[in-house]
Amino acid sequence: MGVERVPRVVRDVPSRADRRFDHLTMAAGLSVLVLLSLVGVFLLLQSREAIEITGPWQFLTREEWRTDVQPPRIGVLGLLCGTVLVALVAVSFAIPLGVLCALFITEYSTAKTRKWLTATVDLLAAVPSLLFGLWGFLYLTDKIVPVSRWLTDHLGFIPIFATDEGSNLTGSIFIAGIVVSLMVLPIVTSVVREVFAQTPPGEKEAALALGSTRWGMIRTVVLPYGRGGIVGGSMLGLGRALGETIAVAIILPGVPVVSWKILQNGGATVSGFIANRAGADEFTVSGLMAAGLVLFVITLATNMVASVVVARSRSGVGVEL
Repeated sequence: MGVERVPRVVRDVPSRADRRFDHLTMAAGLSVLVLLSLVGVFLLLQSREAIEITGPWQFLTREEWRTDVQPPRIGVLGLLCGTVLVALVAVSFAIPLGVLCALFITEYSTAKTRKWLTATVDLLAAVPSLLFGLWGFLYLTDKIVPVSRWLTDHLGFIPIFATDEGSNLTGSIFIAGIVVSLMVLPIVTSVVREVFAQTPPGEKEAALALGSTRWGMIRTVVLPYGRGGIVGGSMLGLGRALGETIAVAIILPGVPVVSWKILQNGGATVSGFIANRAGADEFTVSGLMAAGLVLFVITLATNMVASVVVARSRSGVGVEL
């Protein structure tokens, strides 16, 4: 009888360099989780006094912020309303512009033009938010007030464009959202551009070979492939807009209020309110830490949802955010 043949099992034995790199990347990932956990624990401990005195439910549902009365009446609802409105205004401008910029860079521009356009968009992300805030406060406000006046005169029947009679249109959530959109734009453009650039050339060439126009190819191949990247980039931009601090602290008056009238003066965001009130008495600082904890949870959840959306989409394969 012949010797029975046994199939040989090929085992991939990583080298010493591979094992070291694997351990290094795992340590880096774990360090990020540890740092996030430490930040959350720190905010929770520092905000314990304000939450115990105010009550967690009252803190989340109360609009006013008054520490000059006994007992203090503080709440984060008005701040959250301003934060969400500024972020929504910002992404409503940044997402369409970001997608169009990404399409132009990847599909319409020449190789030479693509280089300096990409560099310009990336450099826009390096501009300090302080400069954006000063630019919006000193220059952009006077340019946007006529637009706000036209919107409230012609579209005032829509609640978000309605204003009180004789109201001041400077220092509004609308103006702050436009300024923040310029800081969100590089993030959305960069993420979407990277996803569009990974569209399989074979599918694009096949669409063109079948007689499709360039826009038809983009509509049937590029946009469906990059759908997950668009959603993920938009949500990452939303997370960036939720946490913007200095620009909104300069532009908005810092008055927490629940109002959908984005064109008139008023409003405050969590991060801007914290920046303006930093260094106050011990209880106020504890309340600001509690507000920061709420914003931390919301921003973290937004970014996690963005990563899940991209990972489950077709364009998420090989594109980790």
